[in-house]
Amino acid sequence: MLEELLKLDKTLFLFLNNLGTPKWDFFWLFITNKVNSIPLYLLLLFLSYKQLGVKKTLVLLLSVGIMIGVTDQLANFFKYGVQRLRPCHNTDVNTLMRLVKSYCGGKYGYFSAHAANSFALAMFFTNLLTFKYKYIGLFLLFWAAMVAYSRVYIGVHFPLDIFTGACVGMLLGWLFVKLYIFALKKFSL
Repeated sequence: MLEELLKLDKTLFLFLNNLGTPKWDFFWLFITNKVNSIPLYLLLLFLSYKQLGVKKTLVLLLSVGIMIGVTDQLANFFKYGVQRLRPCHNTDVNTLMRLVKSYCGGKYGYFSAHAANSFALAMFFTNLLTFKYKYIGLFLLFWAAMVAYSRVYIGVHFPLDIFTGACVGMLLGWLFVKLYIFALKKFSL
């Protein structure tokens, strides 16, 4: 069963990765670069401050920082625990794929920290800001999906790496928004 799933994952990766063309490479490299999301993070910080005020926003920053740290460390734990090779290091697919980046990244890729972090942020801020900003959740989930797909497009993650990262990220985003709300109540903020 697991072998069949992994075979299907490789087939789906090759299909999705080979849909790419040099014409679109710049766009997906832009999407996958974390630095290019800074304006979105600043907008979320501003909207949070506008809705919550200074004290609650400071607690929010702490909560988000811890959430990203936990997400990254959990992804690293799984990458080195599972030791599933990234597509560009996997001899079954690396001669059939497109590697859009100039380098592949670390040896192991299960699960994607990019996908986990973007979905954690999307879930956290969707739960926090949707009451005031009705469609922000749709936008954030779309953004997270774009970041996640970019990892397959550029050739550094299999779809299963992305799917697992997205699920872990959404779970942690939901959990940390609950912890954030608990902290606000606990400290009467």
